Amino acid sequence: MKRSAAEYFEEGIELFNQGRFFECHEAWEEVWKLSRGQEKLFYQGLIQAAVAILHAQRGNREGARSLYAKSRAKLDAVPPHHMGLAIGRLRADLAEFFNAALSQHWALNAPPPKLRRTGV
Repeated sequence: MKRSAAEYFEEGIELFNQGRFFECHEAWEEVWKLSRGQEKLFYQGLIQAAVAILHAQRGNREGARSLYAKSRAKLDAVPPHHMGLAIGRLRADLAEFFNAALSQHWALNAPPPKLRRTGV
């Protein structure tokens, strides 16, 4: 049975919050393929954030820096609360994570950001 875009989106959120960044990228890519316009850019920003975190965790600072910049450019245009998610909080948490991850003193086990629901 074919899954809906909403199911893939929710799966991606769960996987992101579990720290399974490659897998969440795969789920969100299914939604991204079906989307258009600003929503397509929103999903792309989430995907790029997930892959940037994965690069940081693997010690690929340049890959992390590059993808985080691309993600930030897309997510900065998204309202603070969007599609039931606290995107403003995510932006702040990503900035904190990458400021640390791209520094010389970062420990590879630093906890990554989580996606939070609005009102939670």
